[in-house]
Amino acid sequence: MPEHEQRQISDEQLRDALLIWNYHQMGHAPRPCSVAIGLGSHDLGVATTAAELYHAGLFPVLVFSGGNSPTTRVRFPRGEAVHYREHALGLGVPDEAIMVETEAANTGQNITFSRELLAEAGIAVESLLLISKPYMERRSYATCRKLWPQVDVVCASEALELEDYLKSIGDEKLVVDMLVGDLQRVIEYPKLGFAVEQDVPGDVHEAYERLLRAGFDSRLINT
Repeated sequence: MPEHEQRQISDEQLRDALLIWNYHQMGHAPRPCSVAIGLGSHDLGVATTAAELYHAGLFPVLVFSGGNSPTTRVRFPRGEAVHYREHALGLGVPDEAIMVETEAANTGQNITFSRELLAEAGIAVESLLLISKPYMERRSYATCRKLWPQVDVVCASEALELEDYLKSIGDEKLVVDMLVGDLQRVIEYPKLGFAVEQDVPGDVHEAYERLLRAGFDSRLINT
């Protein structure tokens, strides 16, 4: 069967998803920072990217943050941060360079609890390399700017095209649902005091509305 006949999403929906995917990425060039935080999720690519950036000499201290959630409990039964640490150790990151925060259940807590852990360890933070899933860069940036405005934030994620990410996850519908859900949070969280406001271009907002009408809504929050 031709590949296009196996798709869960149409070509038009893929184009809309790509607009949102590109918007979610901040386009920052990784540069040396005081510390890095790897945000817990279902995506082990966060830990892989953190290890690569550590070996590139971009930071001396790495915090993995994340407990568990309904979507990660099966894959990471001991908690997101614990599994991230084990993965990074396997990729050659030394144990003494890794700190683990195991209680956070959302992005705000990832930032807040990691900041507290670093402060308790006496580590001064002027700049922060924030490592996330590719489609979570903008939301994590906006959250960090709200909760930790004094720090210079640089965003990074695994260097993947959308098509490659869809293949790596194996569920196109779910990925597009998550893209839409994160964009909703970028739009709504500033109103709730969770994040700073981000400009959403008209074509991105139109793509978002089309995907919502098409039923890509399983990751929405109630507003």
